[in-house]
Amino acid sequence: MTLSQEIKLKVILTDAHRDYESMLKKRAYFKVNDHMLSEDLVQNTFIKTWSYLLKGGKIDRMKAFLYHILNNLIIDEYRKHKPASLDSLLLKGFEPSVDDSSRMINKLDGREVLILIGRLPVKYQKVMRMRYVQDLSLEEMSQITGQSKNTIAVQIHRGLEILKSLCIPQEARREE
Repeated sequence: MTLSQEIKLKVILTDAHRDYESMLKKRAYFKVNDHMLSEDLVQNTFIKTWSYLLKGGKIDRMKAFLYHILNNLIIDEYRKHKPASLDSLLLKGFEPSVDDSSRMINKLDGREVLILIGRLPVKYQKVMRMRYVQDLSLEEMSQITGQSKNTIAVQIHRGLEILKSLCIPQEARREE
């Protein structure tokens, strides 16, 4: 490689560094959430690009090339941080446990809501069960009932309002 070719490559890389460095740092920081590491990754990106250019490589779109190199370096960084195995965690004293209390509470709340739906007027019961028990869309409910989607949406809204009033204890309603 001649001196003039090397100078041209330095100008190309210097322009790329000036134009894209801040965007590359932002991208790297977004992915790794560490300022020092993101700066290192960006610098390694330019070092790899320089090596590629010195070997005679041709770059059509510099921005795309730099992002490609940076993304590969980020992936390599992710791969360096292997998660710890369960065996090693157990040796260190970690005891996994399952907390089913929130799942149980949700199950009980669901049963209570089903009971409350049964206390709604019949026209609201039907749409509330289709929507929240069978998980049907407004369009599917419209096809089943023959009513418009707007009518069904209004019935669901009114049914929810009645359910809310059934859920609020009598004392709380008096205080409001």
